[in-house]
Amino acid sequence: MEATKAPLASAPRPWQAGPMRAPLALCLTLSALPGHAQDQVLSLEAFERLVTGQTFYFQSEGRDYGAEDYRDGRRVRWSFLDGECLEGEYYAEGPLICFSYEEFPGPQCWEFRLRGGRLVGLFEGDPGNTVLIESGRRDEPLYCLGPEVGV
Repeated sequence: MEATKAPLASAPRPWQAGPMRAPLALCLTLSALPGHAQDQVLSLEAFERLVTGQTFYFQSEGRDYGAEDYRDGRRVRWSFLDGECLEGEYYAEGPLICFSYEEFPGPQCWEFRLRGGRLVGLFEGDPGNTVLIESGRRDEPLYCLGPEVGV
């Protein structure tokens, strides 16, 4: 018997999968820290210069969350570190940097900042105030197993 997948419209988006919603108290605490006022908000061009050719690893609420490699032409590949990857691209929408992935409808827009030399992403339009914090970066691309193979 062949397994069926949930329709894309009901599939969780990358920021919804797993336990990663930051409580409002954490976000308010982060915004009250002295360094927050001195964060450097990145334009699309500054973001592109920083990330191209690198793979960034992110944490949320102190736990590993995922990684994304940034390639030429504003192409990206995201993984929850489970061997599966989503292909996409990023672009500017006003002051935000938005990501569009092939398997997910609609854009996902973030404000990116540099805080203490680390990349911090603040998700826009999320009542949980999702915050992703860079936990590392490498020159190597993500390891992806490829699409699922069903029986």
